Amino acid sequence: MSTEKSRPELMEGRTRRGGRAALRKKRQQRDTKMLPALKRQLPLTEPLSAEQIEKIDAASLDILEEVGVVFRDDEAIAHWKSVGADVRDGDRVHLDRALVRELIKSIPSEFTYHARNPQHNLPFGNEHSMFIPMTGAPYLRDLEDKRRNPTLDDLANFHKLSHMLPAMHSSAHHIVEPMDHVVSHRHLRITYSSMKYSDKTFMGMTTSGKNAEDVLEMCGILFGDEFLETHPVVTGNCNGNSPLVWDETMLSAMRAFNRRNQPVLCSPFVLGGANTPASTAAAVAQLNAEALSALAYTQVVRKGCPAIYGHYLSTVSMASGAPMAGTPEISLMNFMIGQMARYYDVPWRTSNTLGGAKTFDAQAGYESATTLMAVMLSGANYLWHSAGWNEAGMHCSMAKFVVDAEQCAMAYRMSEGVQWGDFDEALSAVRDIGPGGHYLGHKHTLETFKEAFFMPRLFDNNSYEQWVADGSKDITERALAEAKGLLDNYVEPKLDEAVNEALLDYIARREREIPAIDALNTEH
Repeated sequence: MSTEKSRPELMEGRTRRGGRAALRKKRQQRDTKMLPALKRQLPLTEPLSAEQIEKIDAASLDILEEVGVVFRDDEAIAHWKSVGADVRDGDRVHLDRALVRELIKSIPSEFTYHARNPQHNLPFGNEHSMFIPMTGAPYLRDLEDKRRNPTLDDLANFHKLSHMLPAMHSSAHHIVEPMDHVVSHRHLRITYSSMKYSDKTFMGMTTSGKNAEDVLEMCGILFGDEFLETHPVVTGNCNGNSPLVWDETMLSAMRAFNRRNQPVLCSPFVLGGANTPASTAAAVAQLNAEALSALAYTQVVRKGCPAIYGHYLSTVSMASGAPMAGTPEISLMNFMIGQMARYYDVPWRTSNTLGGAKTFDAQAGYESATTLMAVMLSGANYLWHSAGWNEAGMHCSMAKFVVDAEQCAMAYRMSEGVQWGDFDEALSAVRDIGPGGHYLGHKHTLETFKEAFFMPRLFDNNSYEQWVADGSKDITERALAEAKGLLDNYVEPKLDEAVNEALLDYIARREREIPAIDALNTEH
């Protein structure tokens, strides 16, 4: 009896081998095309009943009316007085609930972010979400996984990675602090780096009112002053000093963005149990009051300007006083804040992939994954700190940056929900294959495998023997190799020559005018 395979069996083997080769070849190709803004399709996690939402709302408005919020800024006090707010003790503003409700009604529930490259414009608000890298790290773990002070070149590398990673929708701003430049000049170089190395949307420094004005002047050079009047192009962040204080630095920056009709994140800086009550529900009530007071103020400055309900949220270890990430209460608070933002019909920001680990280890992975899952199910619109955050924000890790970005791409795929477009075609493959067969070489599989199931580049799912043969590389080694590969293949999206020259001229003039002062001031 002949052992030679029949012709059909030989053809099937070739198809299968060709299919596997095609799978490998396609998987090895890097896709750097930016994903569109995520349009969420999964149900949200909403632990609050309608009555509990109203209870939080009432408690927050009671705080605003009875306790008040301190606005440490003469111009803000004058603004509040002009709309009839009750100002006591010089700077404590007591806000009537009817006034707050009336003011926040004019905040747009949705708008479109406009990027230098129109193909990277993003619908924002309601069911749309976007991923933004971390910012503010005074250290980095570099391409050799060494913890050190960052430079402007390091910042440029992070902006390049942000440009190339599909799930990152923004180049942010000071992902790491460029320590080779004096603080008083950094905002100029940081903004230029955000604009130069990526044509996605970006963030603007708000470390002072003057710095914010510089950022917006540079945006005017890039996009045109008239364009800014009607098109959001940049995002500012203003942190409150919990409990219940907004200071002059943040308020002056907030006004700069409001006046140019650019969106700003109104972000209480919450360390649960330290600057809020040691209670999940009560902490949310206080945070909500703080956010509402700032959101309302944006509309005093300019009615109808875009504003985003923000927060930086952590809980504090009662053993050490250190901020924690990935805890159950943080997830619950994100779910609750999402419900409150939707109750007021305003878009909202949260913090993503946070971790307190000192290296890119299991703790970093667990904390980040827990946070990522919670914020995806909370319905947040502006997912900040989505790549690189570790050591409670003290360093940005090159390795973690690219892995976090891939995790965001996986979360993106999950949040799109179940896809039904090829259901009938896929079912027909069942009839073709029949009992006992496999689908690896089937026409439908070969045509759709890349879209059918997400295949992480950075996770190793081979056999132990294959992993050893490939060098026994852990996730950090694989991620650093990926980062190096991306940077080696980076192609700069060139600025218009005249615009580039105008930006550099502006930077040079402002650096001559601004005293060289070196004192760190960051934001979250």
